[in-house]
Amino acid sequence: MKYLRDYLILLGMAGIVILLDQWTKVLVRNNLPVGGVWMPVDWLRPYARIVHWYNSGAVFGLFQNGGIVFAILAILVAGLILYYFPRIPRRDWTLRLAMGLQLGGAIGNLIDRLTKSWQVTDFISVGTFPVFNIADASITIGVFVLVLGAWLKERSEKAARLGSEQAAAESALEAGLTVDSIPAADEAQGG
Repeated sequence: MKYLRDYLILLGMAGIVILLDQWTKVLVRNNLPVGGVWMPVDWLRPYARIVHWYNSGAVFGLFQNGGIVFAILAILVAGLILYYFPRIPRRDWTLRLAMGLQLGGAIGNLIDRLTKSWQVTDFISVGTFPVFNIADASITIGVFVLVLGAWLKERSEKAARLGSEQAAAESALEAGLTVDSIPAADEAQGG
């Protein structure tokens, strides 16, 4: 009961990704032959198009013919996310969002692998970038959000540290001490 709210949030985020991923893959499989290309705006075709492609590798077509390995990895990742998610502080929204996106992406592609001979349906083609799907995009966005969150946290901690050092220096000045008379952190700790 303690973690019910956390799991509802996680499964809600992941569920949206899974539903969107599976719905778009079904649309592509039902309306476009394998290898087919669709883009109703001709001038946009060189830059973006919908294609029907199967991928037995990882995100963006990397490591082909590793479908079984990636299915096992998806199960492990999903298990780790389910285990760690409720232990993440609620204020750490970037990590929680990243994990929800990554869980949804991992399960979205896992569903394909288990039902489509260890392959996933890819259909988004942008320029010369490898063809991908909603699950791949979700995993990638989750990684970017994770990196952004770590960067924001580091900046916040650095600002807090600088703020406390500045406050200590101002207190020392108010007390009539000079910077030279304040012992360095090494000296104060006996080092």
